[in-house]
Amino acid sequence: MNPDLPPMPVRRLHNYLYCPRLFYLQWVEDLFVENSDTASGAAVHKRVDEPSHLREQDLEMSERAALRSVAVHSEALGLTGIVDLIEDTGNGRQLLEYKRGAPRRDEDGNLVAKDNDAAQLASYALLLREEGIEIARASVYYAAEKKRVAVPLTEALFENTLQTLREARAVAESGVCPPPLRNDPRCLHCSAYSVCLPNESTYWAGLLTDAPKDKEPPRPPIDDGEILVVQNPRAYVGRRGGEMTVALEGEILTKHPLEQVQAVYIFGAVQMSTQAVQGCLERSIPIAYFSPAGRFLGMTSGLPTSGTDARQGQYRLFGEPGLRAKLAASILSAKIHNQRVLLMRNGDAPKVVLDLMASLRDQAGSGDYTLDSLRGIEGSAAALYFEHFGTMLKGTAFENFDFNGRNRRPPKDPVNALLSQGYSILAKELTGMCHAVGLDPFLGFLHQPRYGRPALALDLMEEFRPLLADSVAISLLNRRELDVGDFTRTTRGTFMGDEARKQFWRAWFRRMDTEVSHPQFGYKMSYRRMLDVQTRQFWRFCRGEATEYHAFTTR
Repeated sequence: MNPDLPPMPVRRLHNYLYCPRLFYLQWVEDLFVENSDTASGAAVHKRVDEPSHLREQDLEMSERAALRSVAVHSEALGLTGIVDLIEDTGNGRQLLEYKRGAPRRDEDGNLVAKDNDAAQLASYALLLREEGIEIARASVYYAAEKKRVAVPLTEALFENTLQTLREARAVAESGVCPPPLRNDPRCLHCSAYSVCLPNESTYWAGLLTDAPKDKEPPRPPIDDGEILVVQNPRAYVGRRGGEMTVALEGEILTKHPLEQVQAVYIFGAVQMSTQAVQGCLERSIPIAYFSPAGRFLGMTSGLPTSGTDARQGQYRLFGEPGLRAKLAASILSAKIHNQRVLLMRNGDAPKVVLDLMASLRDQAGSGDYTLDSLRGIEGSAAALYFEHFGTMLKGTAFENFDFNGRNRRPPKDPVNALLSQGYSILAKELTGMCHAVGLDPFLGFLHQPRYGRPALALDLMEEFRPLLADSVAISLLNRRELDVGDFTRTTRGTFMGDEARKQFWRAWFRRMDTEVSHPQFGYKMSYRRMLDVQTRQFWRFCRGEATEYHAFTTR
């Protein structure tokens, strides 16, 4: 047994028998996703999760006694776990495990425990035997059937369980994530479905010539929570129990259950308590910090949940100029395509301009160019795009908001102020996603790494710039949700006021929640979820599980 591997939780052995890939993602990668099944499973366990209080007799039990939530551990076996219930029935001790689902039926129609459930009970019996405690019987209580199903503790079951343990540890030591299941109904009920992405991963790995079409998109990794935006410099973000509070001059204005908060955005000199920060870290809720003008400064986040293999692959691939150029070609081709589509939908660019942008898109996507030449193609396309960007402003927006090209640091007009704000938020979104999946946000392939610059996030946001940030700016002005008076022009640039920023956030969230069709798989999902899927695809590319990166394009 490899001493570098910690004892395996029995729950992870249970995962291995269900799906080796699930086992690897949860034990090796430490990726755990809550869903309705895991939540209801926790509810089933609730009555046995409170551990029994032991006195000097430790596990010495009187007749008819019961011990709940008993921790067991063995270095020799390399196993650890928590037994739901140990009962003394008067005829020996019995193990009982609670499960939310239903048992299976054998060929004669009799109820029998699932194989992974039986192995879980056998593991507990082996662990207790190490403590000198013999278990006479074991059973599983299946909540769906409201029945106990006996598990015969035979030597054959014990040997099979130990063999499975050896196999699982070998998979963990290999450092190679097992491939996803193919067309397996177990995937539909798996809590890790949203990060495993079995159908998508199979296609990205080059094992399918055509992407599988599915009307149902992969479930999001978490339920859609609220994003808490605080921009009043006199505000104070605190925590009371399981709630996050926002107070102004000592008066609590709003309360937000921590379980429902997806992210916190802090603008300017807003104060936040240590307790609130710790609550966010415990629940992997990122806290993003922006300057009063909206420039993304950085973020506070918990440790990444993934292992090091994606980052190692990322660093290795960075040293291959040809591969970097191939990646950049896919990203920039998609960006030019999406810019052209936005102009076609909303603007009045001449056909010759649209044809030239199509030619530049195809040149970028051909893969025949170096990084420097690709940047030149991108610059030419951007010049055409922003030259005709103003044609997408209609009515009073066209009359009131003159746009004479892209400028920044600082933005000199309201349109550029909106674009800068959108790009800043998009960079934050993808910086957090890169960090969460285990990538290094600061090592990019297209953008050169520079101190304090999230180069990889800037890479991944290129294909989404026109569809998110640019679209939000156009929508705000064309729908007359903002007027000239909502902006302040100074010698240091043009900035949105507080009310303008509130309108911006409403439009941003509206756009992020807009559903769009996936170009390869056909299903619809929100832009927010699409950012996550694209980041996870790139994560797989760095790990060697995907043969190339498919950038996102819209129709």
